[in-house]
Amino acid sequence: MLRRLVAGLAAIVLVVEAALLVLVHIVLGRTTANQSMSIAGSDPDVMSKATYVMGAGMGAFLVLCAVLAAVTAIRDRGPGRFGRVVLISGAVTHGVLGILSVALVGWAAFATMMLILCLLVLTLTSYTPRSGDGSGGGAGEDTPPLPPTPPFGELKPTSP
Repeated sequence: MLRRLVAGLAAIVLVVEAALLVLVHIVLGRTTANQSMSIAGSDPDVMSKATYVMGAGMGAFLVLCAVLAAVTAIRDRGPGRFGRVVLISGAVTHGVLGILSVALVGWAAFATMMLILCLLVLTLTSYTPRSGDGSGGGAGEDTPPLPPTPPFGELKPTSP
C-alpha cells in the first residue's frame, strides 16, 4: 500500500513541477524577447525561442516520468525496462538540479529537489523488476531455492 502511495505522490509532484517549470520558461522567454536581451551578441529571438523549447522539453520529460509513476501506482507493478531507464534518468536529473540549486537558488529549492529525488528512488526501489524484461530478478521466475546455510557461515580450520 505504501509503495502505491509513494508512486502516486511522485506522479502528482512531477506534474506540478512540470507545470511550474513550463511557466518559468514562458516568463523567461517573454522577458528575453521584451527586453531584447542577448549574450555575446546572440539574437534575442533565437534565445527566447530556445527558452520556450527548453521549457517544453523539460515539461514533457517530467510529464512522461509522472505518467510512468502513475501507471506504476495504478497497476501496482514495477515499470519495465524503458520505464526504469526514464525514471532513473529523472532521478539523476533531480540530483544534478539539486546540487546546482543550492548555489543558485537556495536551500529550499535543494530540499524540494531532494524530496522529488527521494520519491523517484522510492518508486524505483519499492518494486522488484518485472520478469521477462531482461533486468533479472522478479517474482515470476522459476529459480531453484538456495541451499540452507548455517547461521554463522561455514566453519573452516585456520591451520592444517
